[in-house]
Amino acid sequence: RLLGDEHHAAHVVQDSTARTATAVQDLLDRVGPAAAANARAEAAELTEVLRREHPDATVEPWDWAYCSRLLMQERYALDDAVLRPYLELGRVVHDGVFHAATALYGLTFTRREDLRGYHPDVEVYEVHDADGSPAGLFLADWYARPTKEGGAWMHNLVDQSHLLGHKAVVVNNLNITRPADGRPTLLTWDEVITAFHEFGHALHGLLSDVRLPSQSGTEVPRDFVEFPSQVNEMWAWDPAVLARFAVHHVTGEPMPSEWVQTLASSQRFGQGHATTEYLGAALLDQAWHRHTPEDLPTTPEAVADFERAVLQAAGLDVPGVTPRYRSTYFKHVFGGGYAAEYYSYLWSAVLDADTVAWFTENGGLKRSNGDRFRRALLSRGGSCDVMEAFTELRGRGPDLQPLLTRRGLA
Repeated sequence: RLLGDEHHAAHVVQDSTARTATAVQDLLDRVGPAAAANARAEAAELTEVLRREHPDATVEPWDWAYCSRLLMQERYALDDAVLRPYLELGRVVHDGVFHAATALYGLTFTRREDLRGYHPDVEVYEVHDADGSPAGLFLADWYARPTKEGGAWMHNLVDQSHLLGHKAVVVNNLNITRPADGRPTLLTWDEVITAFHEFGHALHGLLSDVRLPSQSGTEVPRDFVEFPSQVNEMWAWDPAVLARFAVHHVTGEPMPSEWVQTLASSQRFGQGHATTEYLGAALLDQAWHRHTPEDLPTTPEAVADFERAVLQAAGLDVPGVTPRYRSTYFKHVFGGGYAAEYYSYLWSAVLDADTVAWFTENGGLKRSNGDRFRRALLSRGGSCDVMEAFTELRGRGPDLQPLLTRRGLA
């Protein structure tokens, strides 16, 4: 308040692409009704599943995952065991992830066996641009190990900078289970998407073309940083890319087309619940950071009442659906750097879905599209107003409709 801001949420958002707390609230309010309606419909379906075993039961939060899995298996009949033989790591990387980057941006990737990473597991690739000039180094650390942090992430080891004469050096970390000696590394579909996602971050670093290291690649507002990586996920679904990497590792047969269609259809399953629980957490984050310390609840009972009031006011008090994170274990915003910014995942998803629509409208996997996306956004890092750059690409501001359609919430 000494800085003239109404509350902490208003202060934090000034440096984001949303710019105002009002814009954040507007986005959450616009998505909420459709998400809650879908979540209620999903709850009714899951209650029917649950009542096969417990006739008088009503689905509770702890029932959701179990009943959802039963219903998903009935509806789609695909599981990881069936898909894995068609998703071998080397093929996914070289004929999927790298191939899409070559088609879009003209990049080539050369394995450098003579360059050692920080661990024997790490693969090092020299990356060149279409004209043969070096773009940087890409390190791949695919496998889990006892001393490695869990999850998946990209990290800049060296930031690109014209001032310092530096090319980017970036690393992607996954935590794939290493197979037994002599066995191929076969992935789940989620791991495939994660590989494409994290490489989207890597491209943001490798294609950076700025003067200052502090503006390089992923040095952008938090509600924008996931945008390029989310866009890159689309190429895992592109028919031309999928046909290259989704082949049986023994027979060479392509993944059956009906499986691909079923897999795509399944992506909308449970989106009402997923979006509602996310929105609940995002709204709690905003609510906590719009209060003064004097106004905040201080007892467990008061906190529970506070949460209940926030969800009821937004129409997200859906039976069986709780916020993804309750206030007492919301590490993202009370210790993870996301204070008043948990909304950023949804904001990035809106930009992503709208950009995927732009690629589709303009012919998809084409070099001209990649070059335009690179010039407008990937190469500029934090050296420009990224929302102006988005508007330059799209010809207008972001549209929410593609995201609602993608999630089946339209």
